[in-house]
Amino acid sequence: MQTILSASFKASNLVIASGGQESVHSSRGSRRQGLPASLVPSLYSAHYGDDLLSVASTVMEQAPSNSIDRRPIATRNRKWAQSSTAWLASRNVSPNAISIAGMSTCIVAGIALGMTSIADYRILWLIAALGAQLRLTANMLDGMVAIASSRTSKAGELYNEIPDRISDAAVFIGAGFAWGGNVTLGYIATILAIFTAYVRAAGKIAGAPNEFCGPMAKQHRMLVITLICVYAAITPRSWQIITFNDSQIGLMALGLVMIVVGCIITVIRRLSRIAHALK
Repeated sequence: MQTILSASFKASNLVIASGGQESVHSSRGSRRQGLPASLVPSLYSAHYGDDLLSVASTVMEQAPSNSIDRRPIATRNRKWAQSSTAWLASRNVSPNAISIAGMSTCIVAGIALGMTSIADYRILWLIAALGAQLRLTANMLDGMVAIASSRTSKAGELYNEIPDRISDAAVFIGAGFAWGGNVTLGYIATILAIFTAYVRAAGKIAGAPNEFCGPMAKQHRMLVITLICVYAAITPRSWQIITFNDSQIGLMALGLVMIVVGCIITVIRRLSRIAHALK
């Protein structure tokens, strides 16, 4: 146990002492933030057994404070997230594989959404809701595992950004074809979701920190889709149509309108904050 405490103390000191110079990478780019190589054995050694979680937890607590480019996610501090991180890191699971898995769940979600227009199976809505949330979980865990295992790579940027954009397209195009959806709105939501990420990336290239502000960032977009899917799964279809005077709009189409408007506001806010940071 003394060895474990020593390793944990060393992890904290090294992360703090690095001041972000030795190991800082982009937030999700080349796997957010690496750790000194001396910590890798402490995370993988079977000798530590159940104490792996305590070491990973210490690392997780220290890393976010030194990384200005990480998306702020309160769930990172939850015990289940840290336990999952330790479990995945101890089994040498690749952060890139986690990113691909998250994308795969969104592709399944998009297919399930599209199928709701031709088959009235409530399980399809639940599959879509689960897929959207699993995507967010994977997006969080890939970086946490990369930090815990110090598995940085030059291809990390691709494995984070490209799957994310495919995930957005799969979900929103699927939502456009879903029962109560609107195909045109689905494509517009896809374009704007990708554009919000483009603005963030352009700001970073220009020298500004990654800008993750909302009100319609990735997690907010997935929340809208998830809530609509859960509601659709427990209510009859007649309750999923909203009437305005003589016009009707499906609940999913209304959700896509919210996402479109929210993305426009998000783009404006991000551009404003990036421009201010570059002055």
